[in-house]
Amino acid sequence: MTIHSTDPFAVPDEDKSPVRRFRGRLAAPVTLWTTPGPAGLTVSSILVADGDPGRVLGLIDEESDFWDAVAESRRFAVTPLTPADRQLADRFAGLMPAPGGLFATGEWQQTAYGPIPAHAGTWLGCRLDSDRPCGWALLTESIIESVQVGGAAAPLAHFRGRYAELH
Repeated sequence: MTIHSTDPFAVPDEDKSPVRRFRGRLAAPVTLWTTPGPAGLTVSSILVADGDPGRVLGLIDEESDFWDAVAESRRFAVTPLTPADRQLADRFAGLMPAPGGLFATGEWQQTAYGPIPAHAGTWLGCRLDSDRPCGWALLTESIIESVQVGGAAAPLAHFRGRYAELH
């Protein structure tokens, strides 16, 4: 048996579109979006805009269970992940098995916006305002209704197809 150091199913760089290759050269935050249902999804295409009210924009897979649940509940939580959350990120991205369901392992705190990891000190509670097709995803715009800011933890980032830590 051979254990690969890279994803054997990954599309070779030369076969990716130039836009995808460009996007891969941008570091992106790794966040967990969860909603009542419960449902969740790992999201790296996110932008937070300060204002009155603050807003969150994200690119979401419209075929995901998460989108189906958000379309119904119209609310969700956004939790930035840390390097200790790599397996959690992979599970909610569909890259790791989740026997018993996505929320079967780990400890969860229930909120009005959806469950969040019990260890999360920083998260947003959001209400979906609008959505529209954008490329091969849905561009969602949401209003931030609740902000919890805990201690400053090192973020988990996604860069060139793998996780990276920022110190």
